[in-house]
Amino acid sequence: AEGRRIRDEEVELKHNAQCSEHESYELKWDGERDAKNYAKSLAEEEKNDLAFRNAEGRRIRDLETKVKNESQSSEHDSYQLKWAGERDAENYKKQLTQEEKDDLAFRNAEGRRIRDEEVELKYKAQCSEHESYKLKWDGERDAEDYKKHLAQQRRQSLAFRNA
Repeated sequence: AEGRRIRDEEVELKHNAQCSEHESYELKWDGERDAKNYAKSLAEEEKNDLAFRNAEGRRIRDLETKVKNESQSSEHDSYQLKWAGERDAENYKKQLTQEEKDDLAFRNAEGRRIRDEEVELKYKAQCSEHESYKLKWDGERDAEDYKKHLAQQRRQSLAFRNA
């Protein structure tokens, strides 16, 4: 019985040693698995971090490109507006010059028309005055002729009466 108990104890010790060894292996494998999982997790984290940094870098570059493009577009629009304003100002100056030229031409033509009318009126007044003098002189001549005629008639009448 003592031999059996010793054998049972030895078996139990051996069994406990095997269990302990097995548990040790289990713990080792769990540790290795955990280490592998942790390494995978770190690799995944690093991959995600790199992906995030790449995406963030791309977003920043895209944003910088967009800002640069908007700036260039804005600058281009600014130049377009500047040039349009300069063209408008030049066209306005040309328009003012043309209007001034047209105004001077109109005033010259109007002045010429007024002078021509004054000359015409003066000519008509002179013609009218000449006609008036002519009529006056004709009237005076007719009156003189009439007086001569009356004097001639009176002389003839006196000569007829005296004869």
